[in-house]
Parts: sequence; structure tokens; C-alpha cells
Amino acid sequence: MASPPDSTPSVLVLGIGNLLWADEGFGVRAVEHMHRHWAFPDNVRLIDGGTQGVYLVQNIREADILVVFDAVDYGLEPGTMKRVEGEEVPRFLGAKKVSLHQTGFQEVLMMAEMLGDPPAHQLLIGVQPVELEDYGGSLRPQVKDKIEPAIAMALDYLADFGIVGERRTVPLGDAESIGSLEMVLERYEGERPDAEIAPRHGDDRVLGAGFVPPADFDAEMAELVSRMPLDAGDAAGGEGAR
Repeated sequence: MASPPDSTPSVLVLGIGNLLWADEGFGVRAVEHMHRHWAFPDNVRLIDGGTQGVYLVQNIREADILVVFDAVDYGLEPGTMKRVEGEEVPRFLGAKKVSLHQTGFQEVLMMAEMLGDPPAHQLLIGVQPVELEDYGGSLRPQVKDKIEPAIAMALDYLADFGIVGERRTVPLGDAESIGSLEMVLERYEGERPDAEIAPRHGDDRVLGAGFVPPADFDAEMAELVSRMPLDAGDAAGGEGAR
């Protein structure tokens, strides 16, 4: 919901994505790093949006200025950073989806629009991913190197509205992270099991020899449902419905 012209704007800086799939976690890592190294006035909120989708709609509706960090498939060279503003933001989030969370977040922006409370100003800072198919993996160097430039871009954008962040003399510790302690970047990277214990692209113990995916999943499910026994009420001639 937009603030009156003479009031202090509500600012939301949001990182979205899935930390478990390598570069898909860029947005969350960027907002975590920003929170750890920068302090802002009370009208600025930094949120790890993860893959929450529609659960973020109220936060979006309350913002006058929205800044989003995310991994985005722009069709560019891997590791390329690009900014998108205004009404183009939801279009880019849905045009080439990196994962399901982008469809969800695109819908969140549309919901805020339909409810009459879209952020008046929107900025998407996205990085073209290098690697996504690495379960439990972390950011690739080309993407990790864009965290600081992405934050600098966000700071410049906010400064145009008179909103200035202050770099912390001492960065916040792990316990003060906006994410869970288990997912803190250094710990997440340092404690990852070996590939023999935690397969990266699928577990052969489950997907090994003999596994054949259905040719038509919907048709197979429909057949299974048709073979299911009737419930007790139906089997008794409908007595259970009386």
C-alpha cells in the first residue's frame, strides 16, 4: 500500500530462491550478506523469502519500495548480473523460470496488484545461474562474486529515494543471521557430505537399474484410482451416506 507523498516509505529488500540447489540460492545469500554487513533505518526490512511464495503477499502489500534479489534466466552468459525495474519485474520472473518458486512469486506480485496494493517502485537484481542441478551445492564462484555488486546496485537504487544504509564496523555473527544457523554459508559449504554419502544429481540406490518412469503419469494414476476399492459406505449400498 503506497504511503502518502510526505510520509516515510516502507522498504522491503527480499531475497528469494532455494539454497539447496546451488546457484538458485543467490537471492537468499545476497540478502543474508546485506543484513550481516549493512544497517538500515527502521522503515527498511530485509527478509529471507526463500520459496515461501504466496505467504509473502502481505509483506509485499505493505511495501512502497521493493528490491528483489534472485537467480534469473535472462538467456545471458552464466554469471551475468542484470537489473529490471517497474512493471517489467513480474514479466522477467515468469518468462524463463529457473524453478517453481518464481512462478509463485510472480503470482504474489499479481495478487498485490489485484488487491490494489502493489509496491509503487520495484527493482529486480538477478544473476544468470551457472549450475542448478547440484542438490546440496553452494553458489558457483561466478555467481558468488556478484553478491557484493548486487548489494551495491541495491544501495544505489535506495539512495535515489533518500534511503541510506550504513556499513557495519563489525559484521553480525552467525547467531544474528536472518536465516537458520544450519544454512549459514560457511557452515553449509564446510559441512557438506562427500558425494558417496550424499549424491548430487540423484541417488542410484533409488533411481538405479530397473527403474522405468511411467510413459504417461496422469493416465497411470487414473488407472490406479479406478482400481481402488469402494469405501465402506458405497460397498454397503450407500448406507454410510444416510
